[in-house]
Amino acid sequence: MPTTAAPSRSELISHLVNTRIAGEVATPRENNLAHYRELANGNRYFWLGLEFGDRWADEQDVLAVMAERCGVDGDPEHRQGQDTIDPELTVDGLDRAATLLRKAAAGSRRVLVATGHPGGLLDVHSRTAAALTAAGCELVRVPIGLTADEGVVTQLADVAVWERGATLWHTHSPQPMAEILDALSQEGQALPDLVIADHGWAGCAAQYGIDTIGYADCNDPALFLGEAEGTLSVCVPLDDHVTNARYYEPMTAYLLDVAGLAPG
Repeated sequence: MPTTAAPSRSELISHLVNTRIAGEVATPRENNLAHYRELANGNRYFWLGLEFGDRWADEQDVLAVMAERCGVDGDPEHRQGQDTIDPELTVDGLDRAATLLRKAAAGSRRVLVATGHPGGLLDVHSRTAAALTAAGCELVRVPIGLTADEGVVTQLADVAVWERGATLWHTHSPQPMAEILDALSQEGQALPDLVIADHGWAGCAAQYGIDTIGYADCNDPALFLGEAEGTLSVCVPLDDHVTNARYYEPMTAYLLDVAGLAPG
């Protein structure tokens, strides 16, 4: 772990590779290609709340975007074994995200933070929410009583999450975010100016026309395609569940520092 409060770019890149947040990641090539194929075949589970029509019906086109924006191996003949996320692209994504965070803080904008990957990214999102709140942003409160996919849509540490049986669950579904946005409209509340999320939470918000920062793994191509089409504002490539959630702390510190939101 870097020893400075906010690592430099080079320090962060070394950390990302050492912890396998980027570089040679744990997600195998076979899994990546299978997901690209499912998206191309029209399996909406893999669209993460975005609408693609028939624009990505060729899985090789999906692979080309993933090679460009995520850093996976672009060779279609590489079918098995190790795959990669380019750490330079991860930090580039963080830099673009920091620009949006800085603008949100400067304009005291209305922000919603959410995660479908609480086991890995809850603290990343929570710290981001706290920093934006301290900078004067209005954090959206999730309306009470919302349900989706046989679970409860709630908020923990200022982050919207999906709960079933007193447990926070991993979910790719866009439905929890749709329930929040629809409920806000029904209550006469303004939609968020900015959403920071992942999985279907991010894809759904982007599809609603909201500026959205999304974190995405190399086996979740939809958010990268959304960014390529201009629907999603920023997609940050990373392994979204490494062996210890604390490994994301230097990444979060870098993000908030570049955004001018570092505490103290």
